Amino acid sequence: MKHIIFDCDNTFGVKDCDVDDGLALLYLLGCKEAAKIHGITATYGNNRLEVVYETIHRMLKDLGREDIAVKRGGYEEGDYDSEAADYLAEMANRLQGQLSILATGSLTNLQGAYERDAHFFEKVKEIVLMGGITEPLVFEKKVMDELNFSCDPLASCNVLKYGNNVSVITGNHCLKVLFTKEEYKRELFSRKEPIARYIRERTDYWFGYNEADYGIKGFYNWDVTAAVYLMHPELFTEQRGRFAFSEEDLKTGYLRKTPEGMWQCNLPEIGDAEAFKRNIYDTWMKVKILV
Repeated sequence: MKHIIFDCDNTFGVKDCDVDDGLALLYLLGCKEAAKIHGITATYGNNRLEVVYETIHRMLKDLGREDIAVKRGGYEEGDYDSEAADYLAEMANRLQGQLSILATGSLTNLQGAYERDAHFFEKVKEIVLMGGITEPLVFEKKVMDELNFSCDPLASCNVLKYGNNVSVITGNHCLKVLFTKEEYKRELFSRKEPIARYIRERTDYWFGYNEADYGIKGFYNWDVTAAVYLMHPELFTEQRGRFAFSEEDLKTGYLRKTPEGMWQCNLPEIGDAEAFKRNIYDTWMKVKILV
């Protein structure tokens, strides 16, 4: 059983905003026999903190999971004094050596916990991050900026340097698997489970956004990929190497790999794409829903 805190900028169903944090939450909830979500800490990124905080609450109410703690994080880069930071530090103490953190937005809350307890990272079992690039993210129409590590370069740098057992799902590695609208229709429109309707109703708009803005006929499940790695690392190939992390590089989310780097990090890559997708769809369907 993994004991998890999900630190995210969830905007599932919010107009013109990303859906993958919410899909990652659904994935974790579908892993109910292997994952216990102790709490969700709200961070900024996809939208303002209050929008994220309200979205998390609304989604948990829809799912009948208001038993899961939700904590407000910092409002912006450098805002390290928050209830989310307090909660992370407290839970790292309570679950010392057992806590897994999945972080899919800005890393301000993790830095806040580190400032409260200099041993915070040592007490955490593992950290899985979604963010960072090793080369430009090039789509059909334009290059996409990195949007997670670059939000708070100091926080990102410290998590990458001092975090225990850190794995990073980079934007580049996520490009291996595209979720197309045709596939979504095949998988979700034929299912009678209420969760299938819930997902398709709240993600349909995102296909149009990605095609209009980036020229891609589908979308990449960035944050879900990180959630899958946390729960099923066997579906990935480990890619461990040495890195020279710096705040300057992380202003653009760049992860500088070099044999002379002082820091070790794992950048897992998706293995079999079809097995990966099958696992995601099947796990989503295990989620029970009230609405």
